Amino acid sequence: MRTRDENETWAGVGNGAGTQSAPVRFDTKIAVLLRDDLEPWQRLNVTAFVISGLGTASPEVIGEPYADADGTAYLPMIRQPVLVFEGTKEMLTTAHHRALSRSLQTAVFTSDLFSTGNDRDNRAAVQAVGRDQLDLVGMAVYGPRNAVDKVLKGARMHP
Repeated sequence: MRTRDENETWAGVGNGAGTQSAPVRFDTKIAVLLRDDLEPWQRLNVTAFVISGLGTASPEVIGEPYADADGTAYLPMIRQPVLVFEGTKEMLTTAHHRALSRSLQTAVFTSDLFSTGNDRDNRAAVQAVGRDQLDLVGMAVYGPRNAVDKVLKGARMHP
């Protein structure tokens, strides 16, 4: 099995030829930071929601559409690895401030969103609270690799 580091992915996988191309390295990083006290279902839900925002604000993160050998078309996905980290409530607040101070693309998920059932109510719940009072349970951040690393300083990779 081939391994890859957190900033590298392998090109040519699934190209039908059975060969590997040179590694593709990205100057950018996509990362999700989750609060460490979430239930497993909450971690999955938060990750899915915060990642969904990145492709709309930064279309360059979306790759080309997929197709299988039979010609069945599939939707394009994010083109590079998504790294998932965890940290305390305080770490999330610090990372949020760091991301905003660096003007990085950021998506947030607050604890209030677990009790809403639609996009309108989600947006209203976030809008009702000031930036410094958000009860963050997760966030996604995208930008230059070194800037994202600084935002996540102190967080640990999700187990």
